[in-house]
Amino acid sequence: MLFNSLGYIFAFLPLAVVGWWGLARFDRRLGLAWLTLASLFFYGWWDWRYLALLGGSTAFNFAAAHVIHAARRRRKLVLGLAVAIDLAVLGWFKYADFLGSSLAGLSGTQWDPLGVPLPLGISFFTFTQIAFLVDTARGRAREADPLNYALFVTFFPHLLAGPVLHHAEMMPQFANPDVGRPRPEMVSSGLTLFILGLFKKTVLADGIAPVASLVFDAAARGTLPGVAEAWAAALAYTFELYFDFSGYTDMALGSARIFGIVLPLNFDSPYQAGSIIEFWRRWHMTLSRFLRDYLYIPLGGNRRGRVRRYLNLGLTMLLGGLWHGAAWTFVAWGAWHGALLVLNHLWRGIVARSGFEAIAGSRPMRLFGWALTFILVLLGWVLFRSDGFDTAGRMLRAMAGEEGGFAAFTPDAENWGELAVLAAIAALAPNSQAIVLGSAGWWRWRPHPAWAAAMAVAFLLALGQMSAVSPFLYYRF
Repeated sequence: MLFNSLGYIFAFLPLAVVGWWGLARFDRRLGLAWLTLASLFFYGWWDWRYLALLGGSTAFNFAAAHVIHAARRRRKLVLGLAVAIDLAVLGWFKYADFLGSSLAGLSGTQWDPLGVPLPLGISFFTFTQIAFLVDTARGRAREADPLNYALFVTFFPHLLAGPVLHHAEMMPQFANPDVGRPRPEMVSSGLTLFILGLFKKTVLADGIAPVASLVFDAAARGTLPGVAEAWAAALAYTFELYFDFSGYTDMALGSARIFGIVLPLNFDSPYQAGSIIEFWRRWHMTLSRFLRDYLYIPLGGNRRGRVRRYLNLGLTMLLGGLWHGAAWTFVAWGAWHGALLVLNHLWRGIVARSGFEAIAGSRPMRLFGWALTFILVLLGWVLFRSDGFDTAGRMLRAMAGEEGGFAAFTPDAENWGELAVLAAIAALAPNSQAIVLGSAGWWRWRPHPAWAAAMAVAFLLALGQMSAVSPFLYYRF
């Protein structure tokens, strides 16, 4: 079920909220059971057959966590087996055809695609549960109640595209008796955050998406775009992806707040970052946290010397790229960001040893760092969006100045104006979480008629753009 659908907005969400408030008020476990069933219905709306996969994964990991907790001498072995099974299931659904075709290409043989469909949200609920197993082995998590655990995994606002959760972030909130009661400040702030996210998705992201699709699709068919077309498409996708995914996260966090639940932030104005290191502290923050805590640090982090640190960083980003999709372009995208992070750390070391911190921290250098970071991120998104290296090569060649013959689309003043507005919002405006949660100065949201009127207008504008089904981009990952 899509957040940006009339069924979700006017039927599912109100019924889920009213049921939660009504049942949790009299019996908390009935309320938790209601939320769990509502979440399963939400997931099964796409394809009910994959409820067995979600339920099986949840049951397996709950049982594995109990075995891990009870184990003493062989805890690491049990953990390794459980994680291996999780990754094997994820690998089958997400990477079977990719690995098969890659091996066939290396051996010069033919590969007949298996046609294994990708279940929605499998990467997110698998990573969430792997984190829980590792935390259980470390003695940081314990859940003896199957209902609590099922809700932790399936809670619908985060189920399909994150944020990636820690157990400790969720279950204490559900145990809080105040959470089951309607709280006006949580409901109003949640609705505001939801509307901001809906506007981002339907008006901003979907509004610029045709520019990116038209040019990238032409490049995929073998056409070399013109310079202006290639840059317009690259910029369009850069903003489409951000407003699409951050819009989803706003709607997820807003939906959860209506229930009285606070989910972790996932975006902190990443296109305002002044370096690649800072970008990854601001973009998809819960995934960055997962990769750091459950991959980079277990690999050794920065504890085993500089060379090993950079190898660990590169491998982490390489696997992070592969997590996003079963294609070599995603691997290359991860390698690109891994290399950029290594270079960024090397540069910081040079600056620190040379004593040039004051110069590096000056306003002109910060502006240069922001511009360079944005361009490097944009080049990476070209790889991320392309369906193959041939497509990415055509796009990058055109962006480098090789003029093509693509005449079906020429960006006009309206297109460039729209891109300029999106750039200004991403680079200068406070993000929606800062607005709603109160750290954005005079932009800060407050229960006030002016804000209510503004949100009503934004909601009506968003509804006016919902005539066509438009899935979120991260659903495919």
